[in-house]
Amino acid sequence: MYIDIGINLTNKQFAGEYDEVIDRAISAGVQQILLTGTSVRSSKEALALAEEYPETLFATAGIHPHDAKTMNAESIKILAALLKEKKVVAVGECGLDFDRDFSPRPVQESCFHAQLSLAEEVQKPLFLHERAAFDRFIAILKEHSSLPKGVVHCFTGQLKEAKTYLEMGYYIGFTGAITDVRRFAALEEVVRYVPLDRMLIETDAPFMMPKNVPTRQLSYHQQRRNEPAFLPYVAQTIAHYKGVPLKAVADKTRENAEALFKL
Repeated sequence: MYIDIGINLTNKQFAGEYDEVIDRAISAGVQQILLTGTSVRSSKEALALAEEYPETLFATAGIHPHDAKTMNAESIKILAALLKEKKVVAVGECGLDFDRDFSPRPVQESCFHAQLSLAEEVQKPLFLHERAAFDRFIAILKEHSSLPKGVVHCFTGQLKEAKTYLEMGYYIGFTGAITDVRRFAALEEVVRYVPLDRMLIETDAPFMMPKNVPTRQLSYHQQRRNEPAFLPYVAQTIAHYKGVPLKAVADKTRENAEALFKL
């Protein structure tokens, strides 16, 4: 049995298909799923969906760096209210993205600081995002002295970065990126290094489709759309790289998720 710690179920690609997506996930052994909040609006929507499927879904509440420009005076108050709900188990997705710069960098940093302060207040774990911003990301994290634990989700960086996160006490979240040996060849070394008790697995659906999903398992609309039913293919790649049984990966990553998010 698996736990998918990150899926964007509020994405329009899943509209009207919630039952089917969740049923396929459960059939594939994915017993619980965390819905990622990436803005105030999507965080509210993620909570609403989690309440509709109480046995399977949980939510996070946060503002993605791409959406940092949408933050206003009320945003943190709304996130704080959402984080009082039992079904909302983490602060984020929050962080920095200097790869695409969809929000100005100073605005991203201000938004990140605000959410880290909120995490210090509510003491729920962090769901972190970092792209092409490692040095500033680490510097900002170190400015906050009482942060809760967290996960650096959808890790696609280098081994030295993973080592830094591990030293700081964070979990590392792996997606289908680890199956893409052309774009993310360095991730094999990272997966081999990171101990199982510091790993979490996720699909980041509808993005990051694992390359090892057999074509025969894909319907027309799934040719490009990832979904939580494909999480076992991430686990299979980890098992292969680490030379351990698949069950070991499933069991340990599930235990890690249950411990971090208090599921």
